Amino acid sequence: MRYKDQNIVVLGAGLSGTAAALLLKSEGANVTVLDSAEETSLLKSTIDNLRTQGVRVICGAAANDDSFAYQMVVLSPGIDPLSPLARRFSLRKIDMIGELELGWRFSKIPVIAVTGTNGKTTTTELLAEMLNACGQRTIACGNIGKPLSEVAREKKQFDVLTVEVSSFQLETIQTFRPSICLWLNFAPDHLDRYRSVADYRAAKLRIFENQTADDVAVVNAIERLHGVCARTITFSAYADHADFRLSEGAIVYQNEAVLRLSDTKLRGLHNIENLMATLGAGMARGLSFREMVPPLCAYEPRPHRCEFVRDVGGVSYVNDSKATNLDAVEKALRAQTKPVILIAGGKDKGFTFDPLQSLVKEKVRSTILIGEMAESIGHSWRAAVKSEIANSLADAVERAHAVAKPGDVVLFSPGTSSFDMFKSYADRGDQFRALVQALPH
Repeated sequence: MRYKDQNIVVLGAGLSGTAAALLLKSEGANVTVLDSAEETSLLKSTIDNLRTQGVRVICGAAANDDSFAYQMVVLSPGIDPLSPLARRFSLRKIDMIGELELGWRFSKIPVIAVTGTNGKTTTTELLAEMLNACGQRTIACGNIGKPLSEVAREKKQFDVLTVEVSSFQLETIQTFRPSICLWLNFAPDHLDRYRSVADYRAAKLRIFENQTADDVAVVNAIERLHGVCARTITFSAYADHADFRLSEGAIVYQNEAVLRLSDTKLRGLHNIENLMATLGAGMARGLSFREMVPPLCAYEPRPHRCEFVRDVGGVSYVNDSKATNLDAVEKALRAQTKPVILIAGGKDKGFTFDPLQSLVKEKVRSTILIGEMAESIGHSWRAAVKSEIANSLADAVERAHAVAKPGDVVLFSPGTSSFDMFKSYADRGDQFRALVQALPH
């Protein structure tokens, strides 16, 4: 037990922090969890479970005052390394790693790591379903489902782990080395956490830093990636020079059609690239196209990703609550073939909606804006489209219902995160779906 009897502090009492704390406790460490949020605002069952397991938990102002001597710090991905709580420990020169790194250190199973600004969750799920169907035991985990530390603690038998990784998780890696990396795409995001787009990109690029020539990187062919040592497999729905490319309604590998798009349940160029990346990873795992294609064709899209909700009086309502950045909104708009009534807005993440102005002018008939960015978005698009501001999501759906005409699409694609109004993008999408279902015929 490498951490037996060591005093270790975990910052953050959320899902990842809890998983890290329980893993360390199972390895004999003396574990403290600190969270600057007040205990009343945290999940009581989580706190009670940690304390029952012998983990010390300190919340609120007392967490910021804790001066106990620790030998290591584990940072939850939701805690900014530059936050006052984290900086108190970094200034004391205590070794600091993230929950992803901790889980990796205890996991003896090869890892496929999936990153990208958009498409991570869909691709991770696609991969997990495909691998399991092909007899390679895996679990989709990391930034979705169970944290890697929880999977490591459970010690179940898998052949490979399919791990979605975010830039927040990659900030604090040291030895994390996936045998296969997937780099799906890159677009500006999280500028409320990073000082610049370059800093955000640098955090994501760390996914490659410990790979060697024995590993594989499945990368988008239109990306310029430097310092990748692994063998590369490329894909693109836009470029003809990629290993996996698009031709006449099929995904082609080295001039051989391997998957007809009409046979799948996924739509849009972004999902075509997700399928290409999945095929590339499966190929790196030694699978044949004959094995991989049937489970990919059977895959059902998950909620909140351009999810058709209902048709009301000839108007289609689409839930794209998973769109938490501009690139996702762009992909959702480009997938529409009918006039759009767009509901957008949410938390200010440090970027403007200016880059979408020309596409909005082309695709959107009217916009209804919500959240703390509503006025800013309206200003960005003032020359492109008529906008109105709603005081709630319910108000936005009512307004969209009033202005939509038969043949229109009401697209809920916020373009930013939801924490100014909702618990999560899933909560936001669930509420949109419920509001649409309640509309009169």
